[in-house]
Amino acid sequence: MASGVAHRLHRAGFKLVLTDIKTPMAVRRRVSFCEAVHEGIQTIEGVTACLVQGPEEIEPAWRRLQIPVLIDPEMSVRSVVKPHVIVDALLAKRNTGLYRGMALFTIGLGPGFCAPDAVHVAVETNRGHTLGRLIYKGEPEANTGIPVDIAGHSIKRVLRAPADGIFAGLCRLGDSIEAGQAIASVSGMKLHAEVSGVLRGLIRNGTLVFRHQKVGDIDPRGRKEYICTISDKARAIGGSVLEAIMAEFNYSIPSRNTNR
Repeated sequence: MASGVAHRLHRAGFKLVLTDIKTPMAVRRRVSFCEAVHEGIQTIEGVTACLVQGPEEIEPAWRRLQIPVLIDPEMSVRSVVKPHVIVDALLAKRNTGLYRGMALFTIGLGPGFCAPDAVHVAVETNRGHTLGRLIYKGEPEANTGIPVDIAGHSIKRVLRAPADGIFAGLCRLGDSIEAGQAIASVSGMKLHAEVSGVLRGLIRNGTLVFRHQKVGDIDPRGRKEYICTISDKARAIGGSVLEAIMAEFNYSIPSRNTNR
């Protein structure tokens, strides 16, 4: 989700800094800028993010028209770059520390962010009629824990670790998968696909996982090109974040006193 937001803001001309942990984990790795932490660089739909080692490398990345990614889970870099806007796109289902005073404008995605008490605006991330809604009073819906239905499949298309241990993939992203096929192994236990389709998401080999943790997903539509493109949900939420920022800093548009 964070990458979809970053992609849209970058395309709209904003200068961004993405902060991350030392060992980020993504399921949809082909469309996750956090892969730059592992690979040094990651390109998604024509936009490139690069790993930087410190604040002094941020400006050069911007001059290259790239998005700098900094290992900085505490967001200490904000004392240097002094951002006007902070977007919390962790989707941790709770607020892990964002508060209004951290920037001129703060935006929280998904459950756990109450506006206007904790953040200036929250964004609804649950699929449905209100997906992407900007919330200036209140908070987004609670997490349902139910994956979105794709081509008639919901829970069964999501791959979850069968045990605690080190993840070892037996297939690669983009592979065509048949129901019943072994996808990965964890502590000697095989993880089998329940539906057929294209392997759209899969975490990195060697990742420590816990039983029932999401480790991948299968797209039953069978379109391999979808693994490299931003989802409709991420694109919609990116548009909502862009709207919120433009409304806040274009003073001819009322924002905080409305609840569109």
